[in-house]
Amino acid sequence: MSDWKARLRDKLEPVLSKEDPRPDISAYRDMPLCIFIYEPADEFALRQELSLLKTRLEQKGKRITCVSLMDCMVEALAEASASSESLIENERMLGRNGHKTVAQTIHQVLSKSVPLDQLVLKKVPPDSDPKRDILWITRVGALYPCYRTSTLIEHFQAKLEIPGVLFYPGQIIPPAGLSFMGVHEAEHNYRAKVF
Repeated sequence: MSDWKARLRDKLEPVLSKEDPRPDISAYRDMPLCIFIYEPADEFALRQELSLLKTRLEQKGKRITCVSLMDCMVEALAEASASSESLIENERMLGRNGHKTVAQTIHQVLSKSVPLDQLVLKKVPPDSDPKRDILWITRVGALYPCYRTSTLIEHFQAKLEIPGVLFYPGQIIPPAGLSFMGVHEAEHNYRAKVF
């Protein structure tokens, strides 16, 4: 069994199975969110394992709300009238640095026009109960290189009431940094617990 599979089954699953997972997910009462880290190359295998984990947790009475950041990004761009066709055309027209301009445009949309944290939080059921509901944030790699997850997590502070897990494709950089996709320079300001 790979390292991340063992961590998923032996460390994260027992916490999520508890009557109230919040105290074990985070030391911060105003942000019951943790990070589950895995290698970006394991994305498809992780999705398969998450499907099985979801079933096991539901059999224990939990309700999982799975939010894809890929879907949220597509929704935000559509809401801001920034079609993929227009972004591709802009990148082509701008030549060598076009991808940077497009990444900045997407970042602006997700930061200002249609804030990503608000899109995610709108998907939490209105009748959610911290002892039953769990938020899973997946497809985080879709944000690369446009938006940093540390920003998203900070925006959840005092807004997220149910326990949540951000499934993070990246690497741990000692002593306590996370490198998004294993490419970005390590961020050291994550407050969330890392599994």
